[in-house]
Amino acid sequence: MRKIVLFILITGFIHNVAFPQSKVTAKKTGDKIEITINGNLFTNYIISEHEKYPFFFPVNGPSNASVTSMRNANYPHHSSLFFGCDRVNGGNYWQEGLERGQIISLRADIIETGNEKAVIENECIWRRPGADAPIKDKRIITISAPSKGKFQIDFDVTMEMLMDVAIDKTNHSLFSGRIDPDLAVINGGTMINAEGETGEKATFGKRSPWIDCHGKRQGKTEGMAILQHPSNDWYPAPWFTRDYGFFSPTPMYWPENDKNTTLKKGEVIKLRYRVLVHSGDHIEAGIAGEFEKYKSETNVPM
Repeated sequence: MRKIVLFILITGFIHNVAFPQSKVTAKKTGDKIEITINGNLFTNYIISEHEKYPFFFPVNGPSNASVTSMRNANYPHHSSLFFGCDRVNGGNYWQEGLERGQIISLRADIIETGNEKAVIENECIWRRPGADAPIKDKRIITISAPSKGKFQIDFDVTMEMLMDVAIDKTNHSLFSGRIDPDLAVINGGTMINAEGETGEKATFGKRSPWIDCHGKRQGKTEGMAILQHPSNDWYPAPWFTRDYGFFSPTPMYWPENDKNTTLKKGEVIKLRYRVLVHSGDHIEAGIAGEFEKYKSETNVPM
């Protein structure tokens, strides 16, 4: 009996040594919040008043290289990992040009830091010159590291309509990621949804709980998955996908009337997304199993 107890204690000790608890810290520096995991930069949450909207960049994978990319000449409105929307009551809260509309951070508070997760609370207002603000939102951002080869961002947003809102049919809407070119399909990477469909042609417009993008660079495979929580409105939203590396669950491109999405003053929309940045492909990272775990999490932190 003593040998069995000793074996259990030794096994538990080895397990704790092999899989130490990660330390996740958040620190506000100027117009960004810097998030580190075990002392290494994971991401910056950028909240500058000179930007179109708050966004994450870089989003570093286990290799310490970013799995997302920033804007380029052809797509200057793709800012790594972000949340926005075009064609909202005549305003544009997605593409370049602050005068067309801007999502402005009113406050960003670090609620928790220094332990196994960091939690940020961010309130934003959607504004443009010469018009009343149509939407305000509150974001709860929780960052953790489930394992050595997997980092996690939970992005939970509550949108309140400050007036009647009409969002004309647009492919530019809500939570979106721009994968690094080295990991994109056009450079040998893989884009795959929960149903096992791959590439732009097969995934475009398809409803699916999640999509994972991964590829190989410098001999290592890593990528990023976006998961939609089943509690979301429009779940599972169809995906707007591009083989050059863009993917977004985008309900506003497929409205029921094929014209627009309308929301009443005072209406509240709650959306939850989980981002998994991982080493290996979607199978090695266990994305399907991660989604099963995610959909069982019913406690909404908003």
